[in-house]
Amino acid sequence: MPSSAAGGSPARSGISNAPEADFYTVFARTAPGAGARGVTAFLVPADRPGLTGTAVDMLSPHPIGTLTFDAVPVTADDVLGEPNSGFRVAMTTLNLFRPSVGAFAVGMAQAALDTTVEHTSRRDAFGGKLKDLQTVAHQVAEMAVRTEAARLMVYAAATAHDEGAPDVPKRAAMAKLLATETAQYVVDAAVQLHGARALRRGHLLEHLYREVRAPRIYEGASEVQRGIIAKELYG
Repeated sequence: MPSSAAGGSPARSGISNAPEADFYTVFARTAPGAGARGVTAFLVPADRPGLTGTAVDMLSPHPIGTLTFDAVPVTADDVLGEPNSGFRVAMTTLNLFRPSVGAFAVGMAQAALDTTVEHTSRRDAFGGKLKDLQTVAHQVAEMAVRTEAARLMVYAAATAHDEGAPDVPKRAAMAKLLATETAQYVVDAAVQLHGARALRRGHLLEHLYREVRAPRIYEGASEVQRGIIAKELYG
C-alpha cells in the first residue's frame, strides 16, 4: 500500500487526541479520481517513522493536535476494512461516535443541572430561597426536561446502533444534535442563575461553559446533523 504522504511536501492534518494517542485512524486517497470510493482507512501507530505531531491550544474537552506525515510507510496490515472503502469506515465510525458525543454532552448538562438545583435551594433571595421564585423554578424545570429528553434520545440511538437498525444514521445525528444543543442551553442557563460567581476561574460552571462549545462543532457541526436528518427523512 502507498504511504500516507508519498513524495512532495509533507502532509499535515488536525486530529483528535493528537499528539498523545498511541494509534491514529488515518484516511488517505489511494485511488485518485475515484472520489469517496478512492479513500482507504488506516490504523497508524504513533511511533511509525515520518509521523510527528504538535499540540494545538484550543477550547476542547480532549487534546487536539496537528500531525505531519512525511512518507509514512503503511502496509496492507494497517488497513481498516477494505482498500478504497474508507468512506464507509468513516460513516460507520461517526454513527457510533455521534451518540457517544451526545452522552458526553448529557453528562455536562446533568452536572450543570445538579449544581443549579443545589445552588438555588440554598441561595437566599428576596426573603426566601432562590428556588421559591417561580421564574427560577420554571427555568430549572425546563433545564431538567431538556436534559432528560436528550438522555433518552442518546439511549435510543445507542440501542439502534447495537441492534443494527436501518435508521442508525438518523438517530445518531438526532442524538448528537439534541444533546449538544441542550448542553449549551443548560450550561448557559446555569451560569445565569448562579450569577458572577459562576464566571470565577475554577468554578465548575466556568469550566463547563468553556468546554460545552466544542461538541456542537466536532463529529459534524449542528448544521451538518440537521442536513443528515433531513436527507434521511426525504430519502
